[in-house]
Amino acid sequence: MTAKKNTTPSAVKTVSQPTKKLAGRQHAQTVLASAGESQSIQPKAVAASSVLLSELREMIVATRQTVAQGINSALVMLYWQIGQRIQLDILKQKRASYGDEIFHALSGKLTVEFGRGFTKSNLFNMVRCAEVFPEAKVLLALSTQLSWTHLRRIIYLDDPLKRDFYAEMCRMEQWNTRTLNQKIQSMLFERTALSKKPDKLMTAELKKLREEDKLSPDLVFRDPYLLDFLGLKDTFAEKDLEAAILREIEAFILELGVGFCFVARQKRMQIDGRDYYLDLLFYHRKLRRLVAIELKVGDFDAADKGQMDLYLGWLKRYECDPDEAEPLGMILCAGKSEGHVELMDLHKSGIHLASYLTHALPQKQLEAKLHEAVRLARSRLPAAPTGTTQDLP
Repeated sequence: MTAKKNTTPSAVKTVSQPTKKLAGRQHAQTVLASAGESQSIQPKAVAASSVLLSELREMIVATRQTVAQGINSALVMLYWQIGQRIQLDILKQKRASYGDEIFHALSGKLTVEFGRGFTKSNLFNMVRCAEVFPEAKVLLALSTQLSWTHLRRIIYLDDPLKRDFYAEMCRMEQWNTRTLNQKIQSMLFERTALSKKPDKLMTAELKKLREEDKLSPDLVFRDPYLLDFLGLKDTFAEKDLEAAILREIEAFILELGVGFCFVARQKRMQIDGRDYYLDLLFYHRKLRRLVAIELKVGDFDAADKGQMDLYLGWLKRYECDPDEAEPLGMILCAGKSEGHVELMDLHKSGIHLASYLTHALPQKQLEAKLHEAVRLARSRLPAAPTGTTQDLP
């Protein structure tokens, strides 16, 4: 007699496979349905959280900047204190040879213990920093904006007024170290109208900048302007100069200085039925003034002043807002006669006259040219009475 086979296990097996597949499909459908629901909710969630996310990012970035500034300031002040202490020790010893000995000994010990920030050369930088910034409060104000790399470049400038100028302008305009080097190399200080003033007046202007963040036109305008980036050939017309400036407007504004905003080209002015056109119109945010610029491919002529006076009068009447200062003018020309400039007292009309260079001069030639311009300008200034300062225009 043949025994019956038990089919239960195979039957169970046959049933269990489809059941598992069905269960898997149902689970997948459930997951997809859930995902669908989350996808339908996601845009709303993202929209609702975008404002929060933006605020959180701002908080994080601001805090990081504050922490970085705090660390930088503390480091600069530490270096200054170290420089002061070393300087005091060397002065006490009254031996020239002791200086080299102490620098060598200190750098060896401190570098092993604290790292590369205390090399012999950097210790010299610390002492130099203490020498040129004898007052801690001046350096403390700068250290919140300027890094030790900035200060290392500034402290070795030979002229105290030049050091103050670059330190304050660097703080005010937030230059990075590369920009600071470029400004020094291009002799920005010697090209400002400020450098052509007596030392007392320069000191007063820099004090205002340091204590009140107050810019004056003499700090903003310069002469000459270096426009070698325009790529102009030896012969060109005024329209070519204007077109090249507009083509390289970003570089031109960088040469003008921080704060200039482009407003218009060929600004139309209608006076007594006649049309006049100003070459370029800018606005300076810190000065809160419109700045009219006229381009001349030739030398300055007396008639150019009359033309600019007309433009400034029109801008003052029709374009200035009530809270703005009177507009300023700049005549940018290829050259100028010092006799004309001296007799016309342009600054009294709010007009700045500047030349431009479309080809970079060798450094020594540029230095000679600028130093001579500074010397001539200062020689024409009347001496201020002792104990007084004149107001800058």
